[in-house]
Amino acid sequence: MRRSLTFIHLMVNSSQEAEESPTPQHTVHIPSTCLQRISGDASQKEVLLVATVINSTLFKLSPPMIGRVILEKPIIKQVLGGLVLVVRAGSQPVRNLSQPVRLTFRHNKQVEKGTCVFWQESHFKNGTGVWSTDGCETSETGSEYICSCNHLSFFAVLVNPALSVQSKRNAVILSYITYIGSALSIFFTIISLIIYICLQRQRPEKAIGVHLQLSVALLCLHLSFLLGSFWVWQLKEGEEGWVCGGLGLFLHWSLLATVCWMALEGFHLYLLLVRVFNIYVRRYLLKLSLVGWGIPTLIAGVCGISGVYGKYTLKIIDATNPNTTSQICWMSSQFPHMPLVSYLTTMAFPCLVILCNFCMLGLVVFKLWRLRAGGGSSGWKKMHREKGIRLWKDCATVLGLSCVLGLPWGLAGTTYISLSGIYLFTILNSLQGFFMFLWSVALTCKPRTDDNSSSRDPSSQKVMTTSFNN
Repeated sequence: MRRSLTFIHLMVNSSQEAEESPTPQHTVHIPSTCLQRISGDASQKEVLLVATVINSTLFKLSPPMIGRVILEKPIIKQVLGGLVLVVRAGSQPVRNLSQPVRLTFRHNKQVEKGTCVFWQESHFKNGTGVWSTDGCETSETGSEYICSCNHLSFFAVLVNPALSVQSKRNAVILSYITYIGSALSIFFTIISLIIYICLQRQRPEKAIGVHLQLSVALLCLHLSFLLGSFWVWQLKEGEEGWVCGGLGLFLHWSLLATVCWMALEGFHLYLLLVRVFNIYVRRYLLKLSLVGWGIPTLIAGVCGISGVYGKYTLKIIDATNPNTTSQICWMSSQFPHMPLVSYLTTMAFPCLVILCNFCMLGLVVFKLWRLRAGGGSSGWKKMHREKGIRLWKDCATVLGLSCVLGLPWGLAGTTYISLSGIYLFTILNSLQGFFMFLWSVALTCKPRTDDNSSSRDPSSQKVMTTSFNN
């Protein structure tokens, strides 16, 4: 037996209840039924019990999920006293106890309502995790919190719900921004499609055809997101249905199609800027369409046959309401390999596309800079009014291409830094349809300025439109 101020390591009788206090503020009460279950063999009368407290800073929270489901940032509450109570008995994990283990957390601070939680490791096995309320109930007696849990693990009490209320308010605001932005994107994307169809009839260029396909994919993405979000509100608790699974497949397919056409936009830009000569491609748009629509259909079809899609439920740790969840028709939370499928198709693949397209945008900036630098010896600082106008045109071209290439999606990294980064990412990506509309309007203005500016300022015009022979 070994006992210290904060560490208990001793053998206890399995036929009797056990109650130990590693610190004056923490007490563990284990019923005899739990100890008998752990001992297993009736001849084994004693069970090893370990109880201690450790610093909460040793537990690294998983980063927030990225995507169209609006989530709270994980660090929204504080661990009471900054200490985590560790309780272990026997050599095997202990779960689903008929009689719960009772844990007492005492305090003398002015803290508001808290929630009993335990540490749940992440599916990605990267050393991170989240605080979960599964299997634990909370009761309060004024100066102490009593946790009744049906398993043994790392336990703590999360307090300071005021932060949670603030985070919940931000989550509601972000949700409204997403819904309104997606609705606006649907409206403006439809207008963009009409503009592209008219432009295609006036001057059939392959670049307009690629923009048209990307707009269709983007329209499907925003439409499927809104349908999946609203339909899940009609479902009862525990109900999924084939309609939700179909909407989940539609949303996943639309996301993959949008990413594929963004990649093809980057490929088209590569042919324009790098392989300027000898770029004749027979049935160019047909081949791009086979890739842009074929790959998403193949992946979504395989996932659909495997039963990936359904209702996705995200549990949000909220001290005021431990059962708070966010749901959408997406990949089913019940599918065993859902984290792996989601990581490969919605994180790894888009990140690779964004990285390649970012390189292509850098090449565009470099080409424009070389054209401008070679225009005269005066340099950028002595640029006269005409060159200033060209600079603004170049900036507009670069910004437009950024939206076409999907580079605002790369701002997902800012969601790890601050709340303002989450707002920026949400606003820019929910309004991507509106930015595509501005790009289509810019293309309609091109013919009016071709006669006056193409001979003097060919760089921006060349980047905005390209034409390959059939």
